[in-house]
Amino acid sequence: MITGFDHVQLAMPCGREAEARAFYAGLLGMTELPKPAALAPRGGCWFASGSAVLHLGVEEPFSPARKAHPALLVEELDALEAALTAAGRACVRADGEIPGVRRFHAHDPFGNRVEFQQADQ
Repeated sequence: MITGFDHVQLAMPCGREAEARAFYAGLLGMTELPKPAALAPRGGCWFASGSAVLHLGVEEPFSPARKAHPALLVEELDALEAALTAAGRACVRADGEIPGVRRFHAHDPFGNRVEFQQADQ
């Protein structure tokens, strides 16, 4: 029986870990997790915040996930949207499509779609 998620993985291009850190740790406020020694040579980064764990793994050739995406729960949706917009990230609102949920999606530095949700209050 499935009891939950351990993590979600997105792909990233080789050698762009600094951009991943700037977005996921810098803009989103996630904490970088150390990768196990056996996996570190593969590149990429791991991040966590609350119960959300996100792995970015190097994939060559790289192709961003434009439709498939993680949906991250947030506490201050409007503040996050403002921060992402100020950093030059386009945010597309999708409020009202799911009852009781306010949400938007944006793209990480590699073009992967990431959704952000907050319960409607």
